[in-house]
Amino acid sequence: MSHRFESRLWAARYFQLPPKGGTQNKMEIRQLKAFLAIAEAKTFTAGARRVNVTQAAISMQIRQLEDEVGLQLFTRTPRRVILTEAGEYLLERARKILREHDSALAEIAEVAGAEYGRLRIGSASGTFAMHQLPTIMQRLKETFPNSELSVASGTSTRLVDRIMHGELDTAFISLPVDNTNVTTESLFSDEIVAIAHPKHPLAKEKYISAATLAAEKLILGERGGNTRRMIDEFFSAANVKPNISMELSRQEAINEMVANGLGVGMAGAKSVNKDIKEGKIIAWFIEGAEIKWELGLARLRGGHFSPIGKEFVKLCKESFVEREKELKARK
Repeated sequence: MSHRFESRLWAARYFQLPPKGGTQNKMEIRQLKAFLAIAEAKTFTAGARRVNVTQAAISMQIRQLEDEVGLQLFTRTPRRVILTEAGEYLLERARKILREHDSALAEIAEVAGAEYGRLRIGSASGTFAMHQLPTIMQRLKETFPNSELSVASGTSTRLVDRIMHGELDTAFISLPVDNTNVTTESLFSDEIVAIAHPKHPLAKEKYISAATLAAEKLILGERGGNTRRMIDEFFSAANVKPNISMELSRQEAINEMVANGLGVGMAGAKSVNKDIKEGKIIAWFIEGAEIKWELGLARLRGGHFSPIGKEFVKLCKESFVEREKELKARK
C-alpha cells in the first residue's frame, strides 16, 4: 500500500477531512455490512439480497461510504465488482468492526436477561442436523424463549470461512481445523470403513486393500470436508487413483446408494452398524488406513461466547453422550 494512499485514508477518517465535494458523513454499521456483502458476493445485486435491501438502497450506502473516506472502494465492471486498493484496506477492518459490534450486542443481551440471545449455527453433518439438532434446538428454545436461532448447512471449509467472516457463531464440522483463529471441541469420533452391498463378490472378506478399493465404483462425500480430504490423501499415499462414480453431500444418500448395489462407499463404522446388523450392507476394514472421522464444534477464538452459546455446547455434549450409548446398545 502506498504511503500517500494510507495517509489519505487515515486523514479522511481520523482528522475529519471533508470528502471531495461534500460534507462529512458518519460511518454506519449498515454501510459496513453493505460493503462486506458486496465484497463477498462480487455484485451489487447479490450483495443487496444478502442484507435484504434494494439494489438502489445498497448503492446509496456505498456512495455514502465512499464519500466519507474520499476514495473509491469498488471498480465496477459489467459482470462483477472488484475491490480497489482502498477497498482491500477497508475489508479486514470492516470484518473486525462487525465482529466487535456483534460481541457488544451479545453482551448487552446478557444484561437484558437470560431468556434473550442470538445463536447462528452451522452444520456440516446432515445426520446430526436431522437426528439430534432439532431436539437440541427445542430444549434451547425452552431455556431462551425469546432467542433468535438460525441454522445453515455447508462443507466444513465453508462453515469455518463463515465463522471467520462473522456470519456464524458456531458450527458442527469435521476435525481438525487448520486455522489458528478458530477454536474447536471434539464431540464424536468414528473409524472410517468401506461399505458394500451384501451380494458383493468380496462380501465375506474382512479387509480390503487400497488398490482393490480404488478399482471399485466409489461413492464418496463431496470435496471440501476433512473426511473427504483424508480419503483422498489415503489413496494418494497408496499411489492409486480411485474410480469415483458419485460424489454426494449426505452420508445417508451414500449408504442408500450402496444398499441398492450402485457402488462401494465409505462411512463411519459406528454409524452404519445398524444397517450392517439388518443385512442392508457389509463393511470392510481398509488395509493400511487410519482414517478417523471426528465431529466437533468450532467458534472464533477469543470472541465473546454468550450464555445461549454456552448452553448450546452443554446440550450438544449431553446429546452425544446419549448418542454413544445408543450406538453401543445396537452392537
